[in-house]
Amino acid sequence: MRGQGRSAVDTAPVVRKRTATLGGVSLRFYDTSARQVRDFTPLREGRASLYLCGATVQAPPHIGHIRSGVNFDILRRWLEYRGYRVTLCRNVTDIDDKIIDVATGEGVEWWEVAERNQRAFTSAYDILGCLPPTVEPRATGHVPEMIELMRRLIDRGHAYVSEDGSGDVYFDVRSFPGYGALSNQRIEQMRGAGDTEDDRRKHDPRDFALWKGARPGEPSWETPWGRGRPGWHLECSAMSTKYLGSSFDIHGGGLDLVFPHHENEVAQSKAAGDGFAQYWLHNGLLAVGGEKMSKSLGNSLLIPIMVRKVRPVELRYYLAQAHYRSIIDYSDESLHEAAAAYQRIEGFLVRACEVVGDVEPAAEVPDPFAAALDDDLGVSQALAVVHGQVREGNTAITEGAKERVAEAAGRVRAMTAVLGLDPLSDTWAASEGSGLRDVVDALVAVALDQRQAARGRKDYAAADAIRDRLLAAGVVVEDTPRGPRWELRRD
Repeated sequence: MRGQGRSAVDTAPVVRKRTATLGGVSLRFYDTSARQVRDFTPLREGRASLYLCGATVQAPPHIGHIRSGVNFDILRRWLEYRGYRVTLCRNVTDIDDKIIDVATGEGVEWWEVAERNQRAFTSAYDILGCLPPTVEPRATGHVPEMIELMRRLIDRGHAYVSEDGSGDVYFDVRSFPGYGALSNQRIEQMRGAGDTEDDRRKHDPRDFALWKGARPGEPSWETPWGRGRPGWHLECSAMSTKYLGSSFDIHGGGLDLVFPHHENEVAQSKAAGDGFAQYWLHNGLLAVGGEKMSKSLGNSLLIPIMVRKVRPVELRYYLAQAHYRSIIDYSDESLHEAAAAYQRIEGFLVRACEVVGDVEPAAEVPDPFAAALDDDLGVSQALAVVHGQVREGNTAITEGAKERVAEAAGRVRAMTAVLGLDPLSDTWAASEGSGLRDVVDALVAVALDQRQAARGRKDYAAADAIRDRLLAAGVVVEDTPRGPRWELRRD
């Protein structure tokens, strides 16, 4: 039976160590804009502000979408462990061309599509143990902020209203000398923005739409330049600065957003006079057979399907184990290898609790683990430290060294708690089915008592038959020096 040690607090890290300026700790992240790893120096001592490009909710999420959520959840947890008070703003793009296209194809309202898929994203984040953001703004709730941003850009000569009366508003890319710096491109080598049907309305084909004039049957909002709806890029600039200020610490998102989305965010925000993001962090993509995972390729792996293959915590481990900037090429084999690796951690903690009783997380994580996460969030190296402690703990169990068992288990709990992977936490203990698990436990205990009685009277055939029937039902029995224990079979 699984150990049920008291859980770590899931809404906060195990312990908070002071920040770089106060404790001599150097956090370093790869900044896309600088194309190098930089020391992290927040704008406000002891605080960290983080904006994460969230979902465009035209469809339910696949694991490629949720990888970003898991990666930045670990970043948020590590910043909090290091003593920062983190404000995480993760937006929802609930109005977009793709959402309107899906609604038109289904013959439903655009907001129906947005609402159901936002619920699917929220459920997926929750299932995989991501802490809720500090604030989760919707684009449609921030049209006044978008209008104000456009007004500032027009007044500064960086945006213009289409002369054909359509109500379109465009950003003039040539008015901003730094355009292309984030993605390391020259404007002369860029293609047109491709966000309108007729580029003749623009001064330059590369100018991008801040606002799209109203079309029959589409949602629209009133502005001084006519009714219409926001462009994708405008939304994020308006929402991030509303909640995090005109300058904030970190802007995150997938690598596929660097251009044009994040490039355009930089241009319109800085052209309007905002300092905007000081660091740009981008997670790598998730591929299938070498191709980027996308709905258009038909290779999407949706979260409800994935959590039938492995448990949610094992899926989180799979998405977290690689460096956040690396590409993951998905396969069922690699998924199950990750699940087996997680089960080794879990199995050690369960055995440790059987040997020494409840195990609390250690007060601090080991230094090599901390060094790995301090250095551009090196989760793969950090997990190597976790597995090293698991091996040491298993050796201690074999040798009957209870003090060493308790120490190793405490360190493992502290480290996995920071990663959102602690098997004994409320999050994952509850996900095992709490009440139902208790019922199954009681029923299996009856069968094991019968098996022990058969062994006691040396009726080994009957004992083996009970074990085989349990195995057929998906229950694996292991005989240990402390008596039989059971686990659900993981196929």
